[in-house]
Amino acid sequence: MPLPSAIKDGGRAAAMKAVQRVQGDMHGIHYAVSIFFATAILWIIVHRMAKGNPIWAISSMVATSDPLMKQAVLFLRSRIINTLVGCAVGLFFIALGGERLIMLPLAMAVTVLLSSYVVRIQTMWRQAPISAAFVISAGLEYHSRKHGFIAGVGRMNEVLFGCLVGVAVAWLVSVLWPLPDPQPAQPPTTADGSQVTQSAAESAKPIS
Repeated sequence: MPLPSAIKDGGRAAAMKAVQRVQGDMHGIHYAVSIFFATAILWIIVHRMAKGNPIWAISSMVATSDPLMKQAVLFLRSRIINTLVGCAVGLFFIALGGERLIMLPLAMAVTVLLSSYVVRIQTMWRQAPISAAFVISAGLEYHSRKHGFIAGVGRMNEVLFGCLVGVAVAWLVSVLWPLPDPQPAQPPTTADGSQVTQSAAESAKPIS
């Protein structure tokens, strides 16, 4: 049974609107391409060549990558500083407690205090306790401080390597496929074309 023309026109209009939306904002596709290649690179290097678990490097890469290169560089600096803080605290607590489980909550609490009151980098500050947890969890797999410390250093290297690969791939994709910077939202205008200020817009809202 043939579909009514109204349904066909509605489906065609919806498809055209979806195509226009994708064409107008390519940041999602741009980010997906960066994630695809960065994940493939990390999987080959860490899993196939280094015979390690690439999940830690991939998680760091995802947090570092961004369709806009300026944002990626900002994230890279904040991510590396907070990651180094978390990794240093994690290695310190591994050296202190070895395989004792109480070291994990203590290390994360100390890392939060350092990030909040000493380092004070608000962008991606949560990566410090996350990195500490990554390092401590690697050390808990072993029953000696020496082997746990070595495993923690290896985990730290994987996290930092993921950061570098993420920003490197984001830079390469941005060079080969540059995207315009997002335009700031324009304030509403009146009938004569003049812009409406924020206070005027708020005063024009109906009182609920």
